[in-house]
Order: sequence, then structure tokens, then C-alpha cells
Amino acid sequence: MSNLHPTIARVTDRIIEKSKAGRANYLALIEREAQNRPDRGQVSCSNLAHAFAGALEDQEALKANSGPNIGVVTAYNDMLSAHQPYGRYPERLKIYAREVGATAQVAGGTPAMCDGVTQGETGMELSLFSRDAIAMATGIALSHAMYDGMLLLGICDKIVPGLLIGALRFGHLPAVFVPSGPMPSGVSNKEKQRVRQLYAEGKASRAELLDSELGSYHSPGTCTFYGTANSNQMMMELMGLHIPGAAFIQPGTKLRQALDREAVHRVAAMHADGNDYRPLGHCVDEKAIVNAAVGLLATGGSTNHAIHIPAFARAAGVQIDWTDLSELSSAVPLLARVYPNGAGDVNHFHNAGGMGFVTRELIGAGLAHGDVIGVGRQRGMGDYALEPGLDGTGEDNAGLTWRDVGSSGDADMLRTAAEPFQPDGGMRLVEGNLGRACFKSSAVEKDRWTVEAPCRVFQTQHDVAAAFKAGELDRDIVVVVRFQGPRANGMPELHSLTPPLGVLQDRGYRVALVTDGRMSGASGKVPAAIHCSPEALGGGPLSLLQDGDVVKICAATGELSTTGDLSSRTAAPDPVPETGTGRELFAMFRALADEAEKGGSAMLASAGL
Repeated sequence: MSNLHPTIARVTDRIIEKSKAGRANYLALIEREAQNRPDRGQVSCSNLAHAFAGALEDQEALKANSGPNIGVVTAYNDMLSAHQPYGRYPERLKIYAREVGATAQVAGGTPAMCDGVTQGETGMELSLFSRDAIAMATGIALSHAMYDGMLLLGICDKIVPGLLIGALRFGHLPAVFVPSGPMPSGVSNKEKQRVRQLYAEGKASRAELLDSELGSYHSPGTCTFYGTANSNQMMMELMGLHIPGAAFIQPGTKLRQALDREAVHRVAAMHADGNDYRPLGHCVDEKAIVNAAVGLLATGGSTNHAIHIPAFARAAGVQIDWTDLSELSSAVPLLARVYPNGAGDVNHFHNAGGMGFVTRELIGAGLAHGDVIGVGRQRGMGDYALEPGLDGTGEDNAGLTWRDVGSSGDADMLRTAAEPFQPDGGMRLVEGNLGRACFKSSAVEKDRWTVEAPCRVFQTQHDVAAAFKAGELDRDIVVVVRFQGPRANGMPELHSLTPPLGVLQDRGYRVALVTDGRMSGASGKVPAAIHCSPEALGGGPLSLLQDGDVVKICAATGELSTTGDLSSRTAAPDPVPETGTGRELFAMFRALADEAEKGGSAMLASAGL
């Protein structure tokens, strides 16, 4: 792109350079896999009989090898509201495949955890590593070598990154991600936050809190706040892995159905024996990875993706780190304020112009790569700068169209690159003698970007809650929660800390959080240095801190440090791993995991990726 912003160009070139060996190895892998792809006409009849036995009305087409066979990998369960709509998708997808002379089979299912259900509970310690399990389950699903393309059904936090990591190892096949869309808006996010803080202070009952939460999370569809799940959908759009504009169309609508049909038709058109071959491994290149990062920064997306982007990039042979993210953030303006960084939710965001508006602004300002291959009807990102609709001309997909998105429908929600909310993307690297960490400045008022205060050191979020209730934290304070990294306990989210720390901040105290754990994709308002690397386990800097040490966290200067004399201290002893809730089954993942900046993955580390 001739108008590419110099910082975007520089970081992209740096990523390409340091990824040369890994990317070359990856492309060689998928080329070899493409060459070795079995011709089903030559596969053992016994093997084929096993594969086709359950295909019912598609059996004759499969026997004749008359068209591409699409493998569907689904993360369906009906405990996750976002994934509940997928229950009836397989039959619809098969019908859409038949329309274009293709067939579709459910290749397999993957686990799908809900971080909203496990927040503050022991199950959260399985959450990050569920991404590895999902990637491996995707690999198992696709290992039957019966497929010419992939449809990937997943939305939520670890599920999309896990599906993408697994699918990329079969990157000689084309792939389309198929979202199901957000639930309708319910209780306002401001009201929900108000009741949560009242409950934290003992001023609201549990029944009042539950009624408020049920008013927010009330029907099938993705949760409507802009957390990790909806950030996933944004990234898939800017990487060109969705049908253009598919991210935030609600379930059960005619437009949602038309976009799902288009997904099947497109993956059937992109197979290796057709005229428009677009293998996933070529679509997901260095430029696509940069687009994902730029989109995250421009929309104030989830901090969890500071871990997920490096992980799925590695699966494609690409290296990106927090220095790259921070440098990109310095050039990418904040175009959107979606709760928890603003008042409105993703439905408001979509109605104001949504992904078409954001994509148009980023590409027009030279902040994103417009020549990413994508899976739209036209190669490149042009269709992604539009919004989808139905023109009413017919019952088939001739009625699906894309149109100009126009100007922002709400300047409090969505702004142009020329007049953004702030000039940078608000994902900053902070570093010093306490290690390297991420700070989401887009969610924090600028007068709170710097906090310097004595620290109080904890080993669990429950200990923090107890100290808060006892009134022990009513002062300027840096709360340190350590031994929460990947190798210690699976790096759980610590979102339950947000209400009490928010209360302290509202009381007028200077408050910050420092942790080697994660915050939720819905983190906001309280300044936090998260994902601290190295983690405390094994003698990392956080293990040397003591109560009363003065800790400074500053997003403006990129500092994370203490005046305490760490060199003369002995590290706090590593905690004994907890058992129960299946945590003992994940001991191997904890033992093999690498640091958060590389993705916190046992699977990728042990594979040498």
C-alpha cells in the first residue's frame, strides 16, 4: 500500500524479517500437506465406508467424489449463550453446501468454556489452557483427511484462537469462521456496573445483583460488552476470515442466515481444485496478523489478545511481541468507545457503523493492510469496508449485498481516524525491574495513568476481597497479586477484583493492580499492569516484593518498577499446585507453558513453534 503509515510499515517489515525462518518452514509444511492430500478416489474403500456411513442423503455425492467436502468444526454447547445457536447449524450448512454441488460433514467438536461462568471460581484455572485443548481437538477433527475446506464455528474467549491455531496446521485448506452474532441489548452496562459496585460495598442484595446480571445476559447470542469474545469477531473481520460484515449480526435474522449461506458457498469456491484457491495458511500472513493487532488497538479491545495474537501468529510461523503491539499502539488512534471503555454495547457499535466503518477508516488512513487476501467475493479488504444487507430481490443469496456504511451514527461511540477519541490505541508496554507487562490505557482516565504507592502483596484474589472487606486497603495502594501466571496456576482472569478496586478508586484513593495473571476482556477504569513476565513462579521479580515496597506504574513513560532492594532478597516460596475441578489433569500444560508474551502455551512451546 502506497499510503501505509510509516509506523505500520516499519513494524510490519520488522515482523516479516524476524519471522523469515518460521514462516518459510510453515509455508513449506502446508505446501507438503497440499501435495500429500489424499485423492479420495485412491483411498481404501474400507476407510471411505467408515467416513461416509453416516452421511445419509450426501452418501451418493461422496461416493461419486462429485464436489468439495467441507469439514465443520463446531464448539457448540448450550451452556454458552454465544454458542447455543450453533445447535441447529449443521443441517443448515449441509443444505447450503448442496446448493453449490458440495457436501458438508461435522468433522468434530471442541470444548467451549465460558469465562463468565468460571470468573472467581477454580474452573478459571483451566481457561487459558482450554485454548491448547481446543487447538488439539481441531487437529483431531481434521486429521481424517476427508475434507477440502473448513467451516469453524466458535466465538468466545479461547475458542476462536484455539480453532485458528488448530486450523492453521491444516493451512493448505481454505477456511471461513462462522459467528452466530450478539444477543439483543438488555440492562445498560452503566447500570450493571453500578449494581456490582453496590454489592461489593454490601449495599445491594444477592437477589438484586442476580436480577441485574440476568437483565444483561438474557438470551442466546454473544454477551454484548466488548470483551474477548467480541474482540475475536473484530479480529476475524480485519484478518479477512469472516464473510464481510458478519461479526455483529444478531442470531435468528434473515441477514444472519444469508451470511451463513455465503460462508458455505465461499469455502466451497476456494478449494484447491477450483478457480479461486485461497488456503488459510496464505490468508493468515504477517499483514493479516498486523491487521488483527491494529483492529484491537483501534477499538479498545480485550487485553487477553496480547496473549492470543502471539500464540496464533506462531501457529502460522509469524513472530509478534509486546514491543510490536506497543509501537503499533503509538500510531493507531482509538476510533471506538464500546463498553467497558464507553457507554454503549456492540449492538450500538454495529448500528453506529460497526466494522465496516472501522475497516474503511483504518485502510483509508493507511493504518491497516488492504491487500490481505480475505475470503470475500473479491480478494482484498475492499468488501470489509462496507456493511452487509439484503436488497429483497430474491430468496437465495442474490439478495445479499454490501453497501457504503456512511458516516458515524454516534460520535460518542465511533469516530473517524481524523478525529479520534485519542491519538493512540491504548495498549502500552510497561517494563522495569518488575519485568514486562501490559497496560490498557484506553480504559483508564489519563490522570490515573501514573500511580506510585506502597504495595500490598497477595497470592489470591480471594485474599484481596477479604482485605477489602476488612477495610485494610483504604489508602493509596498498589495491589500485587502474584503466582497467577501460566506455570503457577494456568493464568486465570482476575475480573472479580474490578468492583472492589473500583470502589477504592471512587473513594478518592490512588489505586493500581500489578499481577502476573490476566484481567477480563471487560477490564477497565482501574490502572493495571497485567501478564507480568517473568511470572512470580520460579523466582520472578514479583516473588521478591514485600508489603510496603513502593511500586510505580506509569503508562505515560512505560515504567513498572519498585524502589525496593530486590537483589538482597529471597524469593517467596512457590505455592503447591491445587487439585480438584480437574486442575490436576492440566499439570503437563503448566509444566511446559512458556511466558505470557509468547502466548502462554504448552502445546506451541513443546512443538518448537
